[in-house]
Amino acid sequence: MSDTVSTREPLPRGFWIIWSTVALDMVGFGIVAPILGRYADRYGASGFEVGLLFASFSLAQMVFAPILGRWSDRIGRKPVIIISLLGSALGSFITGAAGALWVLFAGRLIDGASGASISVAQGAVTDIASPQQRARMLGLLGMAFGVGFVVGPALGGLASLGGPHVPFYLAGVLALINAGAAVIRLPETRTRELRQVPRAHHRISPRQITSYVVIGFLATVPFAGFEATFSLFGGRRFNFTEGSTAIVFLAVGVLMSVVQGALISPLTKRFGSLRLVVLGQTLVAIGLLALGASTILVAMCFSLVLMVLGAGVATPSLTALVANSADEHRRGEMLGVQQSASALARVIGPPLAGLAFDGVGIGAPYTFGALICFAAVIVARKRL
Repeated sequence: MSDTVSTREPLPRGFWIIWSTVALDMVGFGIVAPILGRYADRYGASGFEVGLLFASFSLAQMVFAPILGRWSDRIGRKPVIIISLLGSALGSFITGAAGALWVLFAGRLIDGASGASISVAQGAVTDIASPQQRARMLGLLGMAFGVGFVVGPALGGLASLGGPHVPFYLAGVLALINAGAAVIRLPETRTRELRQVPRAHHRISPRQITSYVVIGFLATVPFAGFEATFSLFGGRRFNFTEGSTAIVFLAVGVLMSVVQGALISPLTKRFGSLRLVVLGQTLVAIGLLALGASTILVAMCFSLVLMVLGAGVATPSLTALVANSADEHRRGEMLGVQQSASALARVIGPPLAGLAFDGVGIGAPYTFGALICFAAVIVARKRL
């Protein structure tokens, strides 16, 4: 059964403070991610080791997302977010000061464990939102990710002019500033009564939460594979350089932010969250098929627009379904489980896409990714 929005309510007080906290956190991540591979190369990392370095971040997220979500249910969202921001600062400083490859891995593991707090921020938003507002507010929260991935790389590029270590120190300083601001300004959205209630029986059925987790996993695997292999695809088929590939990802980030910020509310009102998951994953699957077959730039751009539209409406809609289905005493934990599944998908998706690219063909990662998306559609349709 789909949830629908009957009226457009004003955003609750405190939402934009949570939003700005997440946005600044994502700026720090955006500073580090594009330059980490080249930075690791300075310490003799092979291509495989660079891949492991990126995977270690997601592996730490996978392990710690449910744990941090559970802690936030018990002690409150605010302290967990602050601790996570401090952990991000520590991870960035360790990475910047690294003198050996193993130190880089330690920094990424700490940063990944701290980054698992995204589900805690989602929990804070759903605490202050009515069930009808959650998809809209989670969509707006998704804009914070887009801001981070647009602003972060630009700041990282400028900071790198001062030396290879400087971007990581900048990310650490931003995380510290963010933690200090959170201490002062971030509201505690978890009421004392809910924090004091023992871990109660929660009403979500195992079958229901399993289906949402499976959908999230299946939806993330092909998109992670696309992110990992698109630079190779663009270079082989369209002679893209690093600069032109960066422009494509910048455009994807901006469009994703617009979709999540502007379209989620009216579309949820019309279709409901579950139907948007089905529609969104169908669009992603069609977009992936079109991308794999595209040989001209117009076709490639059209396929990317379909993918961004689909992912932009499906992702916050699925998170809203998890939040609306979970018992309020364990909502953070359930959102953490969902994030954990997505993190696992980000570990598995890139190497699978790489194997398909090398062993089958240039467009194979997207053809296989489309089949995985259609599997997500089948699982979602069973919930209708």
